[in-house]
Amino acid sequence: MTDDTLPTPASRGEMQARLDLSLGRAVSLRSMARATPEGLMSVGVLVSLILLSTAVLVRAAKRPGR
Repeated sequence: MTDDTLPTPASRGEMQARLDLSLGRAVSLRSMARATPEGLMSVGVLVSLILLSTAVLVRAAKRPGR
């Protein structure tokens, strides 16, 4: 793999992104990300479950007298 190319996707649905950021002469950042549709779906399910459980906890905390 050279510095200016992304690696070949491992699966057909894999998505890739690269960011090269330079701030003046002293700071240079390089970032790469790879994701599959299945991975994005699982993250979405986990975030939804966390938000749902938080809503249940807040509602239970607002109940008077228990």
